[in-house]
Amino acid sequence: MGSGATPRGVHVVRARFGAGLPPGAVLLGRKFSGEVFDAELGARFPERDWVLSRILWLGGMEPGRNLGGDVDSFRRFIYIHGTPDYEPMGTPASHGCIRMRNDAVIRLFDQVSVGTRVTITD
Repeated sequence: MGSGATPRGVHVVRARFGAGLPPGAVLLGRKFSGEVFDAELGARFPERDWVLSRILWLGGMEPGRNLGGDVDSFRRFIYIHGTPDYEPMGTPASHGCIRMRNDAVIRLFDQVSVGTRVTITD
């Protein structure tokens, strides 16, 4: 609880954001900022936690594990989203989100709908 780690277990896609936006579109508060990420933008704002291209917002399905209280994935804003290409993959770098390369998250986004089940394992 409160670890900031990616929550494990069964989830469901509760909402989708970014349909039709260009690869690298910057999403702030789940809305397109009008910016498209590039190296110059990244250098100007190195402190920003980049959410790019698409968002799949997850909701937990297992009470006490990822649903309810401090562990609630939806209330923790746990997303699957795009990230800059220079970010390392497979190492913790967020507050629980699952980061993907932009082309991969766009392909995934196009294949899933609200209600799609997602199981997160180690």
